[in-house]
Amino acid sequence: MMKLPPSQIKKIAVFRALQLGDMLCAIPAIRALRSAYPNAEIILIGLNWARSFTERFSNYFSGFIRFAGYPGLPEQGFEPAAFTNFLSIVQKEEFDLAIQMQGNGSIINPMMELLGAKHVAGYSKDGHYAPDNGLFMPYPDYGHEIDRHLLLMDFLGIELKGNDLEFPLTTDDYNSLDELKLKIEPQNYVCIHPGSRGTWRQWPVQYFASLADYCIEQRYKAVLTGTTEEADIINEVIKQMRYEPINTAGKTSMGAVGALIQNAAMLISNCTGVSHIASAFKTPSIVISMDGEPQRWGPLDKRVHRTINWLQSPDFHSVFRETVELVSLAG
Repeated sequence: MMKLPPSQIKKIAVFRALQLGDMLCAIPAIRALRSAYPNAEIILIGLNWARSFTERFSNYFSGFIRFAGYPGLPEQGFEPAAFTNFLSIVQKEEFDLAIQMQGNGSIINPMMELLGAKHVAGYSKDGHYAPDNGLFMPYPDYGHEIDRHLLLMDFLGIELKGNDLEFPLTTDDYNSLDELKLKIEPQNYVCIHPGSRGTWRQWPVQYFASLADYCIEQRYKAVLTGTTEEADIINEVIKQMRYEPINTAGKTSMGAVGALIQNAAMLISNCTGVSHIASAFKTPSIVISMDGEPQRWGPLDKRVHRTINWLQSPDFHSVFRETVELVSLAG
């Protein structure tokens, strides 16, 4: 039974100020939330980049408010004046429900009550503040990130709508990719994404180069993807290669990258946002986990996606064997 019936909830704020992969893992929960409250406005409070995310997922989100930062959260710098203005904007919305989907709440829960919503829900952690209203559950510090958010929906009495990921594409996304004239055909290329937001999460470039060369030897084209900021690491991969890849670094929108991954024979990447895009499209993938949490962030379908915990098993030959197997299945 839903703890907050739809008749009481007309406007919902979802707080999740994180990056692409984190946001994609929350989509199954947001899908359930939208289904439970079909007529409510659902506004994301997030980092500035996520405005485009809400536009892509406009079937779930009604709008966006830029988060102004909060002491202790590393994702966004804190400025008191900007934060005061942010609170004024949010409070004027008069939300019926604000849901904390950031994490265990040890830092952010006091701020959630400042948003001025009639009801506040989310995660709590022993020894840290959380509203005593029956709408906060102990943070599930276990399992996959997707399932953690589904547990919150279930706790609130919201019917779940599966754990599949999504990444909607538009005509503009496909047109943006077509404008690059990459001379590729669906399923005749492999996407290689060597970049990551943190250098500590980047697999060595020579290994990406070796796998890219192998794919080319198997008659696939190797398409290197990444942002302008990742151009240096992609150039390092190219220097290590024996064959010539297609370099799209800094040339593609996120939507175009999604379209590339959708039609690729395979993706090879670190465990980043693109690995979740591949999961959404069921594009086979080799995912190198450099953060020690593959059980939390790796794709759920182990048949289609192979996640390697590099911190536990730093063996290139095992990764190569997984690549050979996926290439043979794709062929």
